[in-house]
Amino acid sequence: MTEDQAAVEIVGAGLLGASVGLALRRAGVEVLLTDIDADHVRTASGMGAGRPAGPGDRVGLVVVAVPPAHLGEVIREALDRTSGTDAVVTDVGSVKAAPLAAVADHPRVGRYVGSHPMAGSERSGPLAASATLFDGRPWAVTPHPAADPDALEAVDRLGEAVGGVLVHLDPEEHDRAVARISHVPHLMAALMAGRLAEAPGRHLALSGQGVRDVTRVAAGDPRLYSQIVAGNASAVADLLHEVRAELDGLIAAVSDGDADGLRAILARGVAGTRAIPGKHGGPTRPSVSIFVAVPDEPGNLARLFADAGEIGVNIEDVHIDHDPGRPVGLLELTVEAARAEELQSALESRGWVAHR
Repeated sequence: MTEDQAAVEIVGAGLLGASVGLALRRAGVEVLLTDIDADHVRTASGMGAGRPAGPGDRVGLVVVAVPPAHLGEVIREALDRTSGTDAVVTDVGSVKAAPLAAVADHPRVGRYVGSHPMAGSERSGPLAASATLFDGRPWAVTPHPAADPDALEAVDRLGEAVGGVLVHLDPEEHDRAVARISHVPHLMAALMAGRLAEAPGRHLALSGQGVRDVTRVAAGDPRLYSQIVAGNASAVADLLHEVRAELDGLIAAVSDGDADGLRAILARGVAGTRAIPGKHGGPTRPSVSIFVAVPDEPGNLARLFADAGEIGVNIEDVHIDHDPGRPVGLLELTVEAARAEELQSALESRGWVAHR
């Protein structure tokens, strides 16, 4: 995508739409913004995500970034509005079969190809947007039999322009995939977090990083996620039935003291974590967590990161767990297992209290 091409219009200037706009502007693409909420357009424009769309604008690609319940109607309206042009329409919704079904009888359905960036945030709205949101993240593109080849090419170029890694799936397979790796895990996190809502304070005082990891995505907007699940109900329900059967087996193993059965379930969980692709889609490499006590004083966190950078061991992930009862934070640094001892020793030699 280049500056001399027709503009990209983004319909819906929330988190995803504004992030697409910021990423495209970073790539030098002209971006037009449309939203029923004028404040979203003003905010996204002020952040540099594009300018408000106006009469006479030449549009080559429309990116629909509206809530799931409205995808079909807005995609259809975009196809109507661009009639008589070669403009392509895509969307960034979390489900793909339902929007396609909503426009399958449209005479310009060949100009529509769905897409879905596997990136987001528990926050919403344009203020949460980022030009780097899609960098290195999977960008699913879901061609269908009636899709025009140049329309598919245009959507591929969009995903590449914003920094995504293209993955082609048909719409039904996409929906089964996201049910497995996103929608059902979110529901499981919501169930677990729900068990905490009315827990005694003395129980919650024991909370650590583990429970935060398990429940983090449950903080997402219930209105939005209920629409996502409803749009993918069949695939989600199928997986929930599988989870229920496995949960029944887990209850039996725990209740009956079946150590072998419990170990088998836990081992299957370990196998599942290892099946998740590592960085850049490569194989998962063994990692170790180094825990570092960081005094809760200005500058200490920056000093720790500076020390880690000078040591030269790549930090794969970071978690901060602040103990409300102590004037320190516990920083968890995830590193490649082969470099863990080197990092721990080097940090300790610089005065940090570290352990594995």
